[in-house]
Amino acid sequence: MKLKLFHVDSFTDTLFKGNPAAVCFLNEWLDDSVMSSIAIENNLAETAFCVINHNGYHLRWFTPEYEIDLCGHATLATAHIIFTEIEPDISSIVFESASGKLTVTRDTEGKGYIMDFPSRMPLKSELPDIIQKGIGKDPVEVYKSRDYVLVYNTEEDVINITPDRELLNTINIDPGGVIVTAKSESVDFVSRFFTPQASIFEDPVTGSAHCSLVPFWAERLGKQKMVAKQLSDRTGTLYCENSGERVFIKGEAVTFFKGEIYL
Repeated sequence: MKLKLFHVDSFTDTLFKGNPAAVCFLNEWLDDSVMSSIAIENNLAETAFCVINHNGYHLRWFTPEYEIDLCGHATLATAHIIFTEIEPDISSIVFESASGKLTVTRDTEGKGYIMDFPSRMPLKSELPDIIQKGIGKDPVEVYKSRDYVLVYNTEEDVINITPDRELLNTINIDPGGVIVTAKSESVDFVSRFFTPQASIFEDPVTGSAHCSLVPFWAERLGKQKMVAKQLSDRTGTLYCENSGERVFIKGEAVTFFKGEIYL
């Protein structure tokens, strides 16, 4: 069996920036163990698997460790390949996924693609001691949705955080991810995203984290349209809009390679 495989850098217009994802297209779902093995072989933070058939587009995401419920940059990567390689005449895609229907449209007024994702407003929370020790700098506020959201005073605070990966990897519960964030002078807000026990400990640009960051900062800043930057080594820019129960996240994407895998 030959399967089309693509490697895309998401949330950037420049190769080797943003967040890399693999995209694999299928006629029908493979066994979960096979998709997991492909994700391990790709050795990227996420591999998206997309089935295209008469019922539409169906999307799942696998890390090298497990399947996840939502991934922004791999969704963006999948849409980019469909728009540029598979169905260049369409203007929008609706993916069926574990997080419901996810719509991605071309930005008709500029470059990139706009993702319509669920809003996940974080709520006030207590921070487990092990995460507090592992992050190494006390936040001024703590919230929780799928992920912990740790709020800091300044962008410099976020830049200078040096988490203890070894300690955080000893967490014996599933905390989701750990987001550190602050208001920014150059954009509206910045963030970083850490995933304990994952092979990619710091995710370069995390679309799903912005399902929580967008409603949080919209309320905090009193504005619905915002520009966000994720401050990983690769960096990435996200153009965000808060819309009640949904968030809109716009980003660009660049194809790095396309090829085939053999099973």
